[in-house]
Amino acid sequence: MRIALLQHASPVDVAPEKNLAKAMGMMRDAAGQGARLLLTQELFTAHYFCQVEDIELFKLAESIPGPTSEKLCALAKKLKVEISASLFEKRAPGVFHNTSIVISERGEIIGKYRKMHIPDDPRFYEKYYFTPGDVPGENEAAGWQTHQLRDAKVGTLICWDQWYPEAARLTALRGAQLLIYPTAIGYAHSEPDGEPARQIDAWQTVQRSHAITNGVYVAAINRVGVEGDLTFWGHSFVVDPGGRVIAQATDDQEQILLADCDLGYIDRVRMNWPFFRDRRIDAYGGLTRRYID
Repeated sequence: MRIALLQHASPVDVAPEKNLAKAMGMMRDAAGQGARLLLTQELFTAHYFCQVEDIELFKLAESIPGPTSEKLCALAKKLKVEISASLFEKRAPGVFHNTSIVISERGEIIGKYRKMHIPDDPRFYEKYYFTPGDVPGENEAAGWQTHQLRDAKVGTLICWDQWYPEAARLTALRGAQLLIYPTAIGYAHSEPDGEPARQIDAWQTVQRSHAITNGVYVAAINRVGVEGDLTFWGHSFVVDPGGRVIAQATDDQEQILLADCDLGYIDRVRMNWPFFRDRRIDAYGGLTRRYID
């Protein structure tokens, strides 16, 4: 299965319509290179607006289905590709989500995942904008999800989710063969020397760990460029179930990153590393507690 990660800049002074048009142009190019599943970065149509708390920025949100998803559905149908896209969703007045949708080659939305872990840190004030996803089982767009595509079953998680092994595990236990992490991560310009490199290494290490411990492919799609006080570090990458990085983008260039995923490799890895077999599911009750005093 050939996948394409679409890494690009989304400058503050560029309208969402232009960012969407650029991304759709990259999708056409990727399809022309044989990609069957196209993956966007987090909130790809706009700059990373969560650096500030501004009520006017809620105007960037839209319903799903809505104008952006409808254009992506039409493109998927025309190109006969599948798309995973990250959008700012207006669910209802006063209820907004950071949402990933999955679009089939027929041009239909077959999945909607609402980000479960919401950060609130300097320059990442996401709790102001986003309501966390619903508890699993509350509705069809709640909790950890997988979606059956032509070639593979995929699980959609989003950015801050990537630091939580529980999220990766529960999605993999639903049969995901590929975990998709649209991302907006970068470093502040005030960081001391060496800190950006440390953060990039930690970011990649934790996702390689998800691939290894769950026997799945992992794709992380990040943006590039300077926005306000943040430099987004790119480095979009794909890692295989053995933990090897099989494709990686640059740190500062817009790029279509292609990767070929051998789904048969999942079986071979899991037979040699049977982590699912040896899990002590009878002993993990403490994971449902906030902290064990």
